Amino acid sequence: MPLLNNFLFFMVRYCLNMKFHAMELPRLIVIGEKIITDLEEFIRSISNTKKISIISGKYVKNMIQKKIINALSPSNIQCFWHIATNNDVASINKLLEQINKDRSKIIVGIGGGRSVDIAKMISFRLAKQFISIPTSASHDGIASPFVSIRGDKPYSVIAHAPLGVFVDIDIIKSSPKRLLASGCGDLIANVIAIHDWKLGRDKNNEYFGEYAANLANMSSKILIENTKNFARNGLDVRIIVEALISAGVASCIAGSSRPCSGSEHLFSHALDIIAPGIGLHGEKCGIGSIMMAKLQGQNWKKIADALNDVGAPTTAKQIGINPEILAKALVIARRLRPERYTILNEYDMNEKKALRLAKSTLVL
Repeated sequence: MPLLNNFLFFMVRYCLNMKFHAMELPRLIVIGEKIITDLEEFIRSISNTKKISIISGKYVKNMIQKKIINALSPSNIQCFWHIATNNDVASINKLLEQINKDRSKIIVGIGGGRSVDIAKMISFRLAKQFISIPTSASHDGIASPFVSIRGDKPYSVIAHAPLGVFVDIDIIKSSPKRLLASGCGDLIANVIAIHDWKLGRDKNNEYFGEYAANLANMSSKILIENTKNFARNGLDVRIIVEALISAGVASCIAGSSRPCSGSEHLFSHALDIIAPGIGLHGEKCGIGSIMMAKLQGQNWKKIADALNDVGAPTTAKQIGINPEILAKALVIARRLRPERYTILNEYDMNEKKALRLAKSTLVL
């Protein structure tokens, strides 16, 4: 495996230092309707490369490959297309070996959360430039430096932010509405994460970045303020995408996932362990947010109403989680990241208390 270049080494060194953190931000973000034909110009504005490695899922490849080839044909950029099958460590390592043989300068992640995350991690490990091209808006990883991988404990790890983010709103609109609603759930969760981050500051002397927190909070606030309108007129894809990108940038500024990941994400990751494959990430974070809001003393009904307005689930039953699994997830959530102080540190959670909490917030 090639060594990280000096910039990435600098980032890792200072992100691990308690007194400093590094901010790596996307250099170029382009959002628009029916702009896939401008992809060649977008890539050229970032790098004068002749080779790119593309990572996507099978469905996305079938849907978009022809458009990508047509967009890049005037430039004679050679594309090496790779299919992402899973985000576990072994699968990522296998794909990394294949992509390393391409000898391309840029790695492009095209698709939903998994493909973009895998491309982000592989580009980081190979010290290559990374471009994010989401085809759905299901979570805030579009522009963040964090990656969700499956290992002994599934949670986000730091890689690097994309050099460029290219979003064709028309393509996002064609994705299932459930994915967009999941993205709303991930955004609404910011209000829980920021409260937990403040607890970490107050109880654990943890660094708290007010600017990053306010940016993430604004992303949630704008979304929540628009949910009644969304319920009447349908989801506004551009508002949601821009909010997700802003949330990702907030994590870049903070140097950690703190502005967008708190106790609600720990609950989601616990479900990933106990009931893998059930429910989307943003859906589980949304449901977790309802319960954590009650623990934090926030208005959990407002969060539940906002989720309902965007078409996201508000009960465990809606995503196929039974009471036993939900209770167990609430009990083990705190243990997944013991170094991260959240509202769960303030409660001696057991299954009886977990069930009472879920029932009191109508999650069960």
